[in-house]
Amino acid sequence: MSQRTITRLQALGHEEPPLLALAQRLLAVAESGLGSMLLPGGEVFAFTMAGRQAPDGSWTLERRGTSTRYAAITALGTRFLPEDRQRAVLAGRTAQEFTGLLIESLPAVTNLGDAALIAWAAAETGHPKLSDALARVEALDEEGRPQYTVEAAWVLSALAAARDTVDVERRFTGARDRLLRARIGDSPLFPHATGPGLVPWYRAHVSCFADQTYPLQALARAHASGDGDPEALAAAEACAARICELQGDGGQWWWHYDARTGGVVEGYPVYSVHQHAMAPTALFDLTDAGGTDFGASIRKGLRWMTDVPELAGAEHREPLILDKLGVTWRKVYRGDPKKAVRAARGLGTRVAPNLRLKSLDRVYRPVSVDRECRPYEFGWMLYAWQGGRI
Repeated sequence: MSQRTITRLQALGHEEPPLLALAQRLLAVAESGLGSMLLPGGEVFAFTMAGRQAPDGSWTLERRGTSTRYAAITALGTRFLPEDRQRAVLAGRTAQEFTGLLIESLPAVTNLGDAALIAWAAAETGHPKLSDALARVEALDEEGRPQYTVEAAWVLSALAAARDTVDVERRFTGARDRLLRARIGDSPLFPHATGPGLVPWYRAHVSCFADQTYPLQALARAHASGDGDPEALAAAEACAARICELQGDGGQWWWHYDARTGGVVEGYPVYSVHQHAMAPTALFDLTDAGGTDFGASIRKGLRWMTDVPELAGAEHREPLILDKLGVTWRKVYRGDPKKAVRAARGLGTRVAPNLRLKSLDRVYRPVSVDRECRPYEFGWMLYAWQGGRI
């Protein structure tokens, strides 16, 4: 840790000034876009904003569905903004006040991940009803029952954030141990679930990028939240080092991994949120906890947002950042029917872990753009770049 405390944006400007301008641009898009994702009434965020382009080149955006977890992630990110800008994004409310709405909705929340994110936001915003939020998490987190790794990681992050306010030590230890036990053999990567029963046998070895970033973040935060936890920090370090080692030449954070071997199963889609938000969020939190500085990998991933090798040969190169619309398009993907490449590689690597089926790359090239944008993409963007000190 440097003796001089600087913000993440200041550090980015020092290391690579052009990327500071890109990050500031993305943050402006995030603030402008989040307000339009809030449904009338200002209490619920849409699940996604879908874009459609007319023949004349103009765009229309349509809000679809709703999402409790995306709302909670937005609260986690917007809390780093000055109060007036929090209110501008959240229809007149602060992040703490908006979190209060989410806490009021908890009796109807049945998903552990949603409840954990609300409790995490309650802890981070200093909401007085934090204990109520944690009680809902405990009610949904049945002891001994396997959970999806992402949701188990959110539970640990929430408890780590609450440790200074509420006595959560028993639950904290259980959540921490659950994540550490979930790993398969000596692999540094995490599986999709903390135990058998949630994932079909033929793809139980396949885990996604989120299955890596959220646990490594949670374990880093667990280490930083108390008197230190070298085992948790070492696990976070090992996971981070491996995904950075596997990062694509163009800065791509790959999507599916073999949790047994620590290799890549299928690289695509490449998601914008991984590039500008989720990888930075997790790796910054690891550095803040006293871990390795993976800044070079963060910068490499961020650069992908405007230098997308998958689209470089396109006749009309499509930008992923649309400032005036307040969106970043969701992903670059293969366009294969029913995610055929992912399925083939998942099944193939079940039997032969190093099987790549490279011919599929020639048949299904990753040149399609998913023209959607979701609130959590911007929530984590704000969290990553406005929060923390290094």
